[in-house]
Amino acid sequence: MSNKGPDADPENSAEGGQSSTGALLETLRTVVIAVLIALGVRTFAYEPFNIPSSSMEPTLLIGDYLFVSKLSYGYSRYSLPFSPNLFDGRVFFSEPEAGDVAVFRTPRDVKTDYIKRIVGLPGDEIEVRGGILHVNGEPAKRERLLPSELEAYDYPSAQGAVYMETLPNGRRHLIHEQVDTAPWDDWGPAKVRPGHFFAMGDNRDNSQDSRSRSVGQIPFENLVGRADVLFFSHDSSASWWEVWRWPAAIRFGRIGDAIQ
Repeated sequence: MSNKGPDADPENSAEGGQSSTGALLETLRTVVIAVLIALGVRTFAYEPFNIPSSSMEPTLLIGDYLFVSKLSYGYSRYSLPFSPNLFDGRVFFSEPEAGDVAVFRTPRDVKTDYIKRIVGLPGDEIEVRGGILHVNGEPAKRERLLPSELEAYDYPSAQGAVYMETLPNGRRHLIHEQVDTAPWDDWGPAKVRPGHFFAMGDNRDNSQDSRSRSVGQIPFENLVGRADVLFFSHDSSASWWEVWRWPAAIRFGRIGDAIQ
């Protein structure tokens, strides 16, 4: 009489093989579903961006990572990955408000994402005099912050002055002015064309924005989305391999902040 162990039982071997195959297929199915969900969220809801320049300081710092809401302004070809030319204009369009921080493609280089603050809507007249923004002839209010107040914004060493600016519609945000006599501190006036928006960086003397011919006014179809919340931030003081220095480089106080 022969003794057959489990490994010698053809039925058991087949069942074991089927079980392993089923588990692998289920894992692949889960991964594919997760990837599709992530792509759907990135395409139609929120897309992550990082800040590589100082043009939006002190609101956004180099090393900030943020989520941009594509739901806010509806969708154009530039809202979608690879910008496929599937339709003209926008669908489900909601007009931005003055004071929104928006990501957009510049008219001259539709491959590059810019992030600036929208300060002018279609029909508005924009002018800058002595560093002070005017919208339809009304100056934005500026209140200078003390150095001690800047520490709360992780921006204590600014050269020049940092102000709390209030737009005519009541929206408030920080701006940085090194001087009030830079070339773009006296600009305009110019009227915002229909279907366009006027955008400026919060670092007013260090920003290529709608005051510049290289950027100009932003067509509504070039909007990608509204910057909503910071999900990570670091100050670049630690290299990727300096794991032991990572905790000190992370700006924990900025994580989760809404973008004003």
